[in-house]
Amino acid sequence: MSDATLAAAPQSELSLKLRRFRQNRLAMASVVVLTFIVLACFVGPFFFPFTGEDANFDAINQGVDFTSIHLFGTDDFGRDLLVRTLEGGRVSLTIGFLGALVAGIIGVLYGAIAGFVGGRLDRVMMRLVEVLYGFPYVILVILLSMLFGGGNIALFAAIVFTLWLTPAVIVRAQAQSLARREFVEAARASGMTNRQIIVTHIVPNTVSTVIVYGSLLVPEVILSESFLSFLGIGIKEPQASWGNLIQAGTATMSTDIRLLLLPAGMLATVLFCLNFIADGLRDAFDPNDR
Repeated sequence: MSDATLAAAPQSELSLKLRRFRQNRLAMASVVVLTFIVLACFVGPFFFPFTGEDANFDAINQGVDFTSIHLFGTDDFGRDLLVRTLEGGRVSLTIGFLGALVAGIIGVLYGAIAGFVGGRLDRVMMRLVEVLYGFPYVILVILLSMLFGGGNIALFAAIVFTLWLTPAVIVRAQAQSLARREFVEAARASGMTNRQIIVTHIVPNTVSTVIVYGSLLVPEVILSESFLSFLGIGIKEPQASWGNLIQAGTATMSTDIRLLLLPAGMLATVLFCLNFIADGLRDAFDPNDR
């Protein structure tokens, strides 16, 4: 097949959107930086002969020294700051990406069912969403922490339990519109059940919106985890997360700003990258921006 024929060949809508995204230099640069940070957090600690919880009492509060095994120094317990920051990033990123994925799946299915079925079921389901919207977030975390005994499970459950609501509302509006489309009527006429129509037609046709909103949900989950850990109701010592590392760094910022700058800098960089990627996805997938 000639180059002219290839150039003239029709491209799928998804391919066109991905090409538009790749043309966004800031978004692509953010993808590269974010990939590097993710790899560093998940792979980097294995290159050190100690973990972030191992204390070196001969090197307490050591400063930055690139000739030492503790490249960015240690904290007041002799624990390596760089390794703790990377391990904390592993926790924060895992909760961020996994929490956004679970919250997105729940929200998409919930909203698709409510919007497609409609009627009384829709009203009941959306009243539940309104009730949960009005529940104070911090109180919910405290209650779940008491229920699960604290720790990562309670934090993850609280974040997911709260953040699936907005995707549900967005998808529900789209599902209401799709339910009146011709291809859905044709699917009904062919004998497909409501469950089959939702899985085969409604959910796939909300993918563009879900991708865009999901890219915004990830930094929201990471920021929520860091904020709650900063308050002391999230990840607990000695396990590290960016939130509790930043909290520990603020206690010594007047004497050793290094303990604050490294985790805060990593968190800020990830949040900036995710927001730039979200902007790129919105520009590429927004049907009104063509």
